[in-house]
Amino acid sequence: MVVNLSLQSKVEIKSNQAVRKIVLAGNWKMHKTQVESLEFVQKFKSEIENTEEGREIVLCAPFTSLSVMSKNLHGSRIQLGAQNIHWEDKGAYTGEISGDMLTEIGISYVVVGHSERRQYFGETDQTVNLRLKSAQKHGITPILCVGETKEQRDTGATEKIIINQLKEDLIDIDQSNLVIAYEPIWAIGTGDTCESIEANRVIGVIRQQLKNKNVSIQYGGSVKPNNIDEIMTQSEIDGVLVGGASLEPASFARIANYKIS
Repeated sequence: MVVNLSLQSKVEIKSNQAVRKIVLAGNWKMHKTQVESLEFVQKFKSEIENTEEGREIVLCAPFTSLSVMSKNLHGSRIQLGAQNIHWEDKGAYTGEISGDMLTEIGISYVVVGHSERRQYFGETDQTVNLRLKSAQKHGITPILCVGETKEQRDTGATEKIIINQLKEDLIDIDQSNLVIAYEPIWAIGTGDTCESIEANRVIGVIRQQLKNKNVSIQYGGSVKPNNIDEIMTQSEIDGVLVGGASLEPASFARIANYKIS
């Protein structure tokens, strides 16, 4: 039997989940120079002056912008995130970046296992696991991305794929320092958004696999200002990982200032 919760019921459920942190992260991917990043920060800070307390706001910028952004975000409520981390602290790994390099400039979060890394750059569940361990070793909170393709969803394999990803990715991982993002691959950058009720259901399945039920679990995939309110009414969803809509200050500020009542 499917139970349709009223908005009031959803709000009451969310209010009972204060132990789970709300994390609203923007993943800029390969966008913005240092100058453009600073322009964004200056506009964005004024847009979130009245954002509710208890909402963690994270900007995951390209490596070239991290240092200059760190200096300009000092003392603000905005946390800085990276888009990747290597499992070794140093070595002959051209093009990679280490945990020491990230902590030196004050990085708090790092995206690990994004579908684009898995699809285009040979990321596997084994390397994802190593990167998660490296992040936690350096006191950085990893945002682990999991999700299924359109073909996998159409064949009814969504749960199997995600459960297998979690099983491999989370070996020996400290679930007290972890964020998970459910990103259905078919909804990333396509304009197609997973129905919020369905996203909530899948995130509930993810939570069932965890030892720590209070891990914050985000939804990611064509999140926009016009659907954030509905997404955030869902009882299992603890935030969002946003791509294109995080590139404009006003757009991402509207997402940070979502309303559920």
